[in-house]
Amino acid sequence: MEGNRDEAEKCINIASKALEAGDKEKASKFLNKAEKLYPTERAKVLLDALTKNGSSAGNGAHCRRRPASSGESNGLHADQEGHDQAGGGEAAKIFTKDQVEGVQRIKRCKDYYEVLCINKEAGDEDLKKAYRKLALKFHPDKNHAPGATEAFKKIGNAYSVLSNADKRRQYDLTGGEEPSSPGQAQPGGFDFHRGFEGDITPEDLFNMFFGGGFPSSSTHTFTNGRARYSQQTDQRQEREERADGGFSTFIQLMPILVLILVPILSQLMVSTPPYSLYSRPSTAQTVKRQTENLRVDYYVTRDFRSEFKGNKLHNIEKNVEEDYVSNVRNNCWKERQTKTDLLYAAKVYRDDRMRKKAELMTMDNCRELDRLNDLFRGG
Repeated sequence: MEGNRDEAEKCINIASKALEAGDKEKASKFLNKAEKLYPTERAKVLLDALTKNGSSAGNGAHCRRRPASSGESNGLHADQEGHDQAGGGEAAKIFTKDQVEGVQRIKRCKDYYEVLCINKEAGDEDLKKAYRKLALKFHPDKNHAPGATEAFKKIGNAYSVLSNADKRRQYDLTGGEEPSSPGQAQPGGFDFHRGFEGDITPEDLFNMFFGGGFPSSSTHTFTNGRARYSQQTDQRQEREERADGGFSTFIQLMPILVLILVPILSQLMVSTPPYSLYSRPSTAQTVKRQTENLRVDYYVTRDFRSEFKGNKLHNIEKNVEEDYVSNVRNNCWKERQTKTDLLYAAKVYRDDRMRKKAELMTMDNCRELDRLNDLFRGG
């Protein structure tokens, strides 16, 4: 198991970089792989953060939704509109009359408050609630009405701007009236489409809220306000699986290798270590002792005293203290990594619970390491 520790650390580092780049799918994949190789608190913290902040919210009804009359059909076909084909050879996609009306309403909105159906006094929670509801309803993988992609982008930009205190203040000062023609800026203000675009793409923003969105073979990428569709997800997964092929084969063969090697190693390692840092009834190491120098507790068998005296005892206690210091150092490193990851996740997801959890960590091993260092300096 210890042999997998380095590989697990590499997977965690790859996952951390993927998380910083906004690729939660890749981060989750490598974190799960790290947990299988060598379970650590660091990987568990990042996985918990992805799980808690990637859960999907409920899909509520859209505000200002107009009910369809009893004589109107609720389902419309994309080729009736003539614009919503998924590709040259694909069948037209189905959308509803309500979806068409919702897209048209978004397009008619003159400011971001109207887009999100909130007033100017709305707080952060109101903004998040409004965004979750609309983003789920207008995501291009769920809503195939003509113009749904542009509406989804407009919703993402609205939240990205209004959730930023500085941009929201500037937006309120300059006004949100849409210019009469694309690219034409307001006098003394910003272009509605370009001047007040968010720092993050609508798709990345959606993934931050919902942990990857709806399952689809297409990846929606937004560049300069235009939606671009590409078949990337399957190809990327295929490349990663090819790259990991040799390592995966080794992992699959590992149980067989263990079954072969363990009996051989057990025969070679006939002698049992004369001490343990923990009580081990299975080896009769249950008698507690302390080292003379650092006062470290260790456990031995009942006949230990008669077998180890003088220099032998001194060497044993030296090994006990070295093992103890090494364990404390490793555990302190784990505590620091866990605290760093908690603080990072708290900053990324603005989660006060994670920040408080990090601040309340006792860091027992790090305190013990400081005590040992003081002893060494004093000696």
